[in-house]
Amino acid sequence: MNFELTLLLFGAAVIAFALISRWSQQGPMTAPLFFTLAGLLLSDRGLGLLAADPEWSLAHWLAEVTLVWVLFTDASRINLRQLKEGHNIPLRLLGLGLPLCIGLGALIAYPMFPELGWAGAFTLAVILAPTDAALGQAVINNKRVPVRIRQAFNVESGLNDGMALPLLIIGLSWLIGENHSASHWLELAAMQLLLGPVFGVAVGLIAGRVLDTGVQRLWVSPTYQRLGLLAIAMASYGLAELCGGNGFIAAFCAGAAVGTRTHVFCAPLHRFAETEGQLLSLINFLLFGAIMIPHALPDLTWTHFFYALLSLTVIRIVPVIVSLTGTQLQFTSKLFLGWFGPRGLASLLYVLLVMQEDHAPGRDQLFSVAVLTILLSVLLHGVTAAPLAQRYSRYIQRNIADTGAEQKQTSTFPTRRPFGREDT
Repeated sequence: MNFELTLLLFGAAVIAFALISRWSQQGPMTAPLFFTLAGLLLSDRGLGLLAADPEWSLAHWLAEVTLVWVLFTDASRINLRQLKEGHNIPLRLLGLGLPLCIGLGALIAYPMFPELGWAGAFTLAVILAPTDAALGQAVINNKRVPVRIRQAFNVESGLNDGMALPLLIIGLSWLIGENHSASHWLELAAMQLLLGPVFGVAVGLIAGRVLDTGVQRLWVSPTYQRLGLLAIAMASYGLAELCGGNGFIAAFCAGAAVGTRTHVFCAPLHRFAETEGQLLSLINFLLFGAIMIPHALPDLTWTHFFYALLSLTVIRIVPVIVSLTGTQLQFTSKLFLGWFGPRGLASLLYVLLVMQEDHAPGRDQLFSVAVLTILLSVLLHGVTAAPLAQRYSRYIQRNIADTGAEQKQTSTFPTRRPFGREDT
């Protein structure tokens, strides 16, 4: 893949979407969908302008950089100390719903794809467990939807990608370690899972506190506030990798430490993530359409399609309903929360991590199923977000009193600003 041509075409795609971004606020064409379709058009299945190199070097490099940034910024939006203040819905979704989703996904994948074995079925379920709020921003930014429901989406998507990552490391170690002793892959996984959080929290607390103090005393200019945040993410990743830990887990833990322990320093991070930081996400969706979808298409079967639909419906919705039992939410609200579990950037980046492992059994099968699921989610959740949010808000106004469970007050955390959408 020609790097210069990729930059040219990506720049042209950004300009093209900018021209319709106002219209996209009310229409079904979200930015992830636009860039996915643009990538597919430019791929060797379309105009042939973006043909993948055999090693996918650009895609892998961008995936790693983006994953570090996304994990860090998502975690930094959530103050962990405030989660106990009316956030029992996302806590249930994360503490019970996420494990149930992974377990149910693996149980269904194992008989449907027996060649994957339990290791592959578990890894596939983990890849498809995280949700991406960017594909449902019309829900999160619709102020007629109760704030408690919107914040449940926001908190869940902000934390479940990082919470699923250790399980992905375990799944990959299990998958690759089938040719090694159990002690070999257990030792490898333990090193990565223990050292990553230690170094991530240490870098986040120390560097975050130092820079936060500098900001409060007016020592740090706005430009270097943004650069300092980038530096924390990079330093935590680099230190963990140098010492044998997992850099992605370290970046997530550093972001959580910064978001929980600092006060004024996170504001520039959120502004940066809302604008310049989105470019990383958008180019990944462009490459998703240009490289990943064409690579997966020849191997797709009806079994892949059926599992993808199950992943977006039964495998997501049933654990959500079970985890929210006893919350006094209306069944309609549980279905609404269950449907809006879109699979997007985190799943896309996680499947690329799997593809880097040349000796992972069944990796092409994993890749095809995951890519199809992400593609269907980008399409279905992007198209349904705005109309279903409007219908749900009308349902709440007609049927739920101000004292209803959905209307309870809760503390709020910063949300990802929408791709081309504004608060409504």
